[in-house]
Amino acid sequence: MIAAVAQHGPHIDWAGLSPLLALLGGAIVVLMAGLFRARLVREVLVPLLAVVAFGAAVGLGVWQWDSAKSIIAGALRVDDLAIAVTWIVAVAGIATVLLSWRSIAPREAAHGEYYALLLTTAAGMAVLAGAQNLVTVFLGYELLSIPLYVLCATEMRREGSLESGLKYLVVGSVGSATLLYGLALLYGATGSTDFGGIAHALSGGNLATDPLLLTGIALTLVGIAFKASVAPFHQWTPDVYEGAPTPVTAFMAVATKAAAMAVALRIFNTALVDAQSSWGPAVAVLAAVTIIVGNVGAIGQTSVKRMLAWSAVAQAGYMLGGVVVSSALGVEATIFYLVGYLAMNLAAFSVVVARERETGMGDDIAALEGIGTTRPWLAWPMTVAMLGLAGIPATVGFIGKVYLIDALVDGSYTWLGVVIVIGSMISLAYYLRIIAAMWMRPAREPQPALAGAALDAPLGTEPAAPGPRRAGLEVVACAAAFGAASLFLGIWPTPLSNLARHAGRALGIL
Repeated sequence: MIAAVAQHGPHIDWAGLSPLLALLGGAIVVLMAGLFRARLVREVLVPLLAVVAFGAAVGLGVWQWDSAKSIIAGALRVDDLAIAVTWIVAVAGIATVLLSWRSIAPREAAHGEYYALLLTTAAGMAVLAGAQNLVTVFLGYELLSIPLYVLCATEMRREGSLESGLKYLVVGSVGSATLLYGLALLYGATGSTDFGGIAHALSGGNLATDPLLLTGIALTLVGIAFKASVAPFHQWTPDVYEGAPTPVTAFMAVATKAAAMAVALRIFNTALVDAQSSWGPAVAVLAAVTIIVGNVGAIGQTSVKRMLAWSAVAQAGYMLGGVVVSSALGVEATIFYLVGYLAMNLAAFSVVVARERETGMGDDIAALEGIGTTRPWLAWPMTVAMLGLAGIPATVGFIGKVYLIDALVDGSYTWLGVVIVIGSMISLAYYLRIIAAMWMRPAREPQPALAGAALDAPLGTEPAAPGPRRAGLEVVACAAAFGAASLFLGIWPTPLSNLARHAGRALGIL
């Protein structure tokens, strides 16, 4: 007689998993709702359901705040760092839905599919933020990447969008392969895929200088650097940012960087913290190169999206400073800066979306000329965003840079703090050029807005006679809200400091 053996799978903490389930469940609901043919359902209900899903992730994150637990056999960590990054991703997702509401991409890609892809890539970012296992890291990385490749190419009648998706696919595949190879070498050197097991292997032997381990660290860093737009692995960024639909670019610029920095903090400050003396100087040099390359590359740009792409490269260099020091203060500074970066970037991209719709000039700087007098509700959020990204006092960008420099000085990387100051000085050359265009130049007459005409034409037909149109209240509201947040958090940073402090303590480092 064969005895029956009870089989038990790993315990699943559904409460801890709830923010991720909200995103994935929302993706399924949105996809199904998009199958209805009624225009009201597709163009109003589907985006509303996507906003509800993102909002549910935020609310469930509030429920799980201060929980600090491992779930799914230790594959994921639910702590304040993971929840804070999930909030960043969800807020960026809500803003992206609002910016996409009247845009071309959801109509050409089908509304259900577009918003389902957005929720799915956000779920990948949430997985990456909480990953504490090498296998989970790769799963989150791919779940993040594949929907983004498609989203970049959702304006299927525009060559630039298709080119953007193809370039991101090719370069992203190289980054994925490099990351996978690096993770495999880390496993080969330590004999464990769990971050705790890797840290234990490093603390109990002489692996910190082992060539196999160092090669794995280098390749893992390169894979993350591709996703975070860290030089010299940033070459895809300007072309992809410029070609992708602007709402998708806004989401990529903020949420992807948050997820990449979160997983970098977990890998390097948890699994590899005992090898910091080996990888720390190399990452610091990489951060310095990224700051200089990004700021210098942005100076000559006339496309606002390309300029913000090069700016994103420089900002990635700033944030790497928080990873280098391997301290709670470094994690705190990185999270603080990521939230500030969310507010500043979304304010800027909201203005770009508005001017693309109101003029026929696309994302050229000329589209911003004179809006200080004609469109002040767009001019002042862009002004605050540019000043914040440059690190001018009374903005959240200034406080964020102070936090990063403080962490670097405390971690004996003062020279990198000096590089951040120099990079901020260089950045004034292009940030102030945007401000001057808005407030010191006369407004231009709007040209035929082909994008607006294409939006109103059914698929498979030629667009109607082109003409300019208003941006939409939701876009102006996004610009104003995030512009105000950039200013408010620069004047009263205490709430954000408290959130960042909780996140900084999540990894258990000093």
